[in-house]
Amino acid sequence: MLNGSCLCGDVKFSVQGAPQGPSFCHCGQCRKQSGGVWSSAFVPETDLTISGDVIWFEASDVAKRGSCTRCGAFLFWKAHAEDTISFALGAIDGPTGMKLEKHIFVSDKGDYYDIADGVPQKD
Repeated sequence: MLNGSCLCGDVKFSVQGAPQGPSFCHCGQCRKQSGGVWSSAFVPETDLTISGDVIWFEASDVAKRGSCTRCGAFLFWKAHAEDTISFALGAIDGPTGMKLEKHIFVSDKGDYYDIADGVPQKD
């Protein structure tokens, strides 16, 4: 099991089961919300337990994003049409035991950095 929390500690979450798809997202929405790339993995929604006050923001008609109401930490991403939920790898308390599998939305990445780690990239 993995445990995580926001910066102020008001929101805590636990992940049961095996997370999948560790990735860096370079889309414009993740860059604006996180200030850079957003690292996440996903699990079935039933494998994630959240405690604390999360505010959900719908930046598009496809998905919603969950953040702490106090410190604003961007913690979750949930597509409306899927039964999975992504959680922020940077919010995990301690080691994750995972390795990055892919970069996504690289066609939207900022011009101020290069991706040079050899990990597969998807537009």
